[in-house]
Amino acid sequence: MAHESAETTRTGAESAAWCVFYGAGIIGALIVYGLLQERIMSLPYGDPPVLFTDSVALVFCNRLVAVVFAVSMALAKGEPLANKAPLWKYLAISFSNVYASACQYDALKYVSFPVQMLGKSFKMMPVMLWGMAVSGKSYSTTDWMVAFAVTGGVTEFLMTGPISSSHGDSGSSNYGLMLLLGFLLLDGFTSTFQEKLFKEHTTTKYNQMIYINMGSCVISSATLIISGRLMDAIGFAAGHPEFVRDAMSLSAAAVGGQWFIYSQVKEFGALVFAATMNVRQVVSILISYATYGHSITGLQIIGLALVFGGLFYKSYLGLATPPAAKGEKQPLTGEKKESA
Repeated sequence: MAHESAETTRTGAESAAWCVFYGAGIIGALIVYGLLQERIMSLPYGDPPVLFTDSVALVFCNRLVAVVFAVSMALAKGEPLANKAPLWKYLAISFSNVYASACQYDALKYVSFPVQMLGKSFKMMPVMLWGMAVSGKSYSTTDWMVAFAVTGGVTEFLMTGPISSSHGDSGSSNYGLMLLLGFLLLDGFTSTFQEKLFKEHTTTKYNQMIYINMGSCVISSATLIISGRLMDAIGFAAGHPEFVRDAMSLSAAAVGGQWFIYSQVKEFGALVFAATMNVRQVVSILISYATYGHSITGLQIIGLALVFGGLFYKSYLGLATPPAAKGEKQPLTGEKKESA
């Protein structure tokens, strides 16, 4: 990572400044990413207005840009490009990552972005269950209490006010929630297996980015070809240059967000990153409400308070506990990342 040679000589003020810089980069990049997601998947392009409907094509664009970035960074740092883990392990992550992202994008056709963003808080339960099944992990009573509080808050939000997208209805929003459930299950596997890959093999972050994203490109392009949707996606892009601009901006924001995430996790640890992501969720939801005019009820506000109260409390407990007491060593590059 850039500035690694200076890390050991930084003062407390310099370290704090870099932490704020990385945090601001994460929040800024992912806010842009979220707004562009909502614009691309829920608002029409052109005259007459036409909705873009092929989320897998969007996944392909994102992953292609990520491969170019990762290869460039690996070459610049003098890293070997050979795979460090068996290819089937990269492909397993690629498969779940592609379809998790597709579910995430498609959900925006039926539910609003705040619902999609808040629904990601449900990830706590699937990730904990996958962690028990795949890695044999155990969790404290506090972890389960926070998970249930967050889950309860999300449930209240979904049941006490409007959740459909700007062009959807209450019936279609149920399908959107099923897509979010698919995203949560697949993304829980992605993050758990990715962490396992870091621990069991000497893979660098760029090595993982190269092979996981290359696998994702293969899987998403094969999906487009087999389903016969490739030419439709190309035709839509050719007829709507503003869509191409938004899609490339989305990909750039996703890659930029990944760089800031890896940098913060490596230098400051997973707990600082988790707290940053909590702030990002709050800010993203508020900006989406302000930008796209979503309505919200008083009971939904209470649900939001439960969710973010639980998340911030968990972050506070983690940051307040000495590293030795929780068995945490040095900041780990291989911590779980959010799918983009």
